[in-house]
Amino acid sequence: QVQLVESGGGSVQSGGSLRLSCGYTSSRMCMAWFRQVPGKEREVVARLSYGGTANYAESVKDRFAVSRDNAASMLYLQMNSLKPEDSAMYYCAAQTFKLGITCGGPYAADYAYWGQGTQVAVSS
Repeated sequence: QVQLVESGGGSVQSGGSLRLSCGYTSSRMCMAWFRQVPGKEREVVARLSYGGTANYAESVKDRFAVSRDNAASMLYLQMNSLKPEDSAMYYCAAQTFKLGITCGGPYAADYAYWGQGTQVAVSS
């Protein structure tokens, strides 16, 4: 059973930075960060393919960076120049990589495994 555990959320002022971390128990996965605010659907923030290709939502491009350390079994999301609209619950997500099958899509339904979430609050 794949387990994901996020950490690193918190409160920060606009323009500040935070780094989210996600510990995982299996490395053969495509991974992503999503976020959700009450009353809205969960939206993708950043995706990292099994081969290491990163994709970002337009709203965070050039401000956020996703990275992975398989030796430490950690996924990271470095968030810079934070804005109040970045405030949300952030979730780490993963899907097992299988050769020949699309992995790591931009929708929540593309991922079978989820962390418990970590809250990010950005004040103006």
